[in-house]
Amino acid sequence: MARLFGTDGVRGLANKDVTVELALDLAVAAAHVLGQEGVFTGPRPKAVVGRDPRASGEFLTAAVSAGLASAGVDVIDVGVVPTPAVAYLTHTMDVDLGVMISASHNPMQDNGIKFFDHSGYKLADEVEDRIEKRLREPWDRPTGAGVGRMSYDGKAIETYLDHIVATVPHSLDGLRVVVDGANGAASRIGPEALRRAGAEVIVIGAAPDGININNGYGATLPRRMAAATVGHWTDAGVSFDGDADRCIAADNDGNIIDGDQIMGILATGLKERGELNGDTLVATVMSNLGLTLAMQEQGIKVVTTAVGDRYVLEAMRADGYNLGGEQSGHLVMLDHSTTGDGTLTALHLLSRVAETGKSLTELAASVPRLPQSLVNVPGVDKTRTASDEVLGRAIAAAEEELRGTGRVLLRASGTEPLVRVMVEAETQFQADEVAERLAAIVRDRLAL
Repeated sequence: MARLFGTDGVRGLANKDVTVELALDLAVAAAHVLGQEGVFTGPRPKAVVGRDPRASGEFLTAAVSAGLASAGVDVIDVGVVPTPAVAYLTHTMDVDLGVMISASHNPMQDNGIKFFDHSGYKLADEVEDRIEKRLREPWDRPTGAGVGRMSYDGKAIETYLDHIVATVPHSLDGLRVVVDGANGAASRIGPEALRRAGAEVIVIGAAPDGININNGYGATLPRRMAAATVGHWTDAGVSFDGDADRCIAADNDGNIIDGDQIMGILATGLKERGELNGDTLVATVMSNLGLTLAMQEQGIKVVTTAVGDRYVLEAMRADGYNLGGEQSGHLVMLDHSTTGDGTLTALHLLSRVAETGKSLTELAASVPRLPQSLVNVPGVDKTRTASDEVLGRAIAAAEEELRGTGRVLLRASGTEPLVRVMVEAETQFQADEVAERLAAIVRDRLAL
């Protein structure tokens, strides 16, 4: 049986895979596991629960809150907020557990549940496994005054806003910026944070109605933001995803600036200020080889991990590094946040523009990208990616073809039912050709 938790919590089709029953049972199991492991420290445990604006989040939040309260946990509902806000509030409000209801960049019909410990970090794999094992087990239910209570705190988000704006090293005064909220959790908070930091803001994709999240806008579809950046004569643009833990940017010519380039820009700035711990950046195997080469020129070491911000974070915490992330725009700035934070990333990226007086085009040019092609192959059995011999031989042949000039990476998505085929090469034509060739073999060999 496949593991219920993926690389970023439990995720799937809302009301079919991620149901009210599952949400309630997960909340109860989490309360039991964390309570018995000594995580709950007060006389009555407390939890913060937030969500993105997708419609299914309304009933799933109610289910999670009901499950926690039935297990004796007091619940503070903070409403529609970004995932990093839940992580931050879980720590600063001195509660025992945080829960975010979101499927991040996934389409509206999906939803998910992710847990944070009292320090604001996502739960370790082994803790999630223990929660999964205890689903629907018999238990003694509290009664009377022993049940949890529920409350709503719509003002808690102001604490998060104050925090991220206070971290900005240089005012954004004089910058004109497009902000794309993905019709998601940062539709209000993202633009407001940039305004408070001094920027003039043009807002798009910021009218969430529960249905339109990630639909035509956001970090996975940044072209509309990039076009608006040119159309409004701005200095830059930024796009968040549905739960605002990612940020993708564009320069004033409409060129997309991805997470690798953002990491490189921020790492260089931190190193110049003597604030990059170990002169090291943590990235994943999906990051472009151009990032590694550019960082080497700056005297910065790049440590690579498996895909997923939790694995980036594990490496950072293990060795004391303070900057890491993914090409997708999921950056972790550990001095200021315990998880990826799109709004925080945007603030610091734009602060670097203001601090240096250079355009985003100039800053991004210092982190050139090798031509790269990424093909997502749905409708396949991703569990057989590493075991199919024919596919393995095709990958080996492609690697030999690209030896010394590029690389091949195939991986099963941890959050979606598909296989990702990534190829880097000397030319875009070659990268596209090899990627499509391998994708065709994946479709043929692993079809469901």
